[in-house]
Amino acid sequence: MGYVSVIGAGSWGTTLACLLCEKGYDVSLWSFEPEVAEEISRQGTNTPYLPGVRLPDSLKATADIEKAVKKARYIVNVVPTQFVRPVFSHAIQHIHEDAVIITASKGIEHKTLMTVSQILNELTGCASAVLSGPSFAREVIRRFPTAVTLAARDPETGLLLQELFNTQYFRVYTHSDVLGVELGGALKNVIAIASGICDGLGLGHNARAALITRGLVEMSRLGEQMGADKRTFSGLSGMGDLVLTCTGPLSRNYSVGVKLGQGMKLADILASTKSVAEGVATALSAFELAAKHSAEMPIVEQVYKVIYKDKSPAEAVNMLMNRTLKSEF
Repeated sequence: MGYVSVIGAGSWGTTLACLLCEKGYDVSLWSFEPEVAEEISRQGTNTPYLPGVRLPDSLKATADIEKAVKKARYIVNVVPTQFVRPVFSHAIQHIHEDAVIITASKGIEHKTLMTVSQILNELTGCASAVLSGPSFAREVIRRFPTAVTLAARDPETGLLLQELFNTQYFRVYTHSDVLGVELGGALKNVIAIASGICDGLGLGHNARAALITRGLVEMSRLGEQMGADKRTFSGLSGMGDLVLTCTGPLSRNYSVGVKLGQGMKLADILASTKSVAEGVATALSAFELAAKHSAEMPIVEQVYKVIYKDKSPAEAVNMLMNRTLKSEF
């Protein structure tokens, strides 16, 4: 069947590893935290990230990156974006030259402003595929119906990977717009923080609906400026993931926004959870990308100012509502 290495043992990485085990693949799950790898191997659980879930007996876990990747035909990256470069810089010397890399991380690297597939391509010389879409780990692990997008530049690789991940409950569509799919997955996290802020402030459903709609416009606008296909943002990795992340209480980014809207300090919010809310880091990268490509992104700008400039959430909303009037399209 093939040896698969999943790099990153958070909730999503563990869930994808379980899905692949279920399909009969020989799966190794790498954890940065040795204690997590040991718990998975000894007890068949991952209490910090998927409490209450029994993992497949066939799932192997390790904290040794060489051991994890050296035999892998397929490598699935689920490492938080800002840690992809250091992790894979160490792993690269052990990765087989014929390995296929798929990334399921959603973010944009600081300073370089690169997407995850671009980072992996720079490090490995291989074009990486991207798995994205509306998919809470907690629902996938319970086999709830889910549909996602698998983007690859090579159509044959796309079809191969579609079969790798597809199950009766996890439907995989192929796509060729790798950049658009990645930008959708990254930028929606920033809009989700804004959506959470709205709900934390108690502004109602009208405000949230408007914010999601205008957030999609901002995502599409930057995507077009960077060369992505505008249609991609109306699909699963754009609108689909945006709606889920902006409305679902399981969303880490939405939850961060709610707490910000309620007056909590960001440092306290982040200290209260082990899981990474990618939108916090992406807000800075997205703000800088918008400036670089002259893309008007007022929602992203206000989220950036709330997180990095200590602007009050209420003032940020007031700024959005009192911008110069304009035509919708």
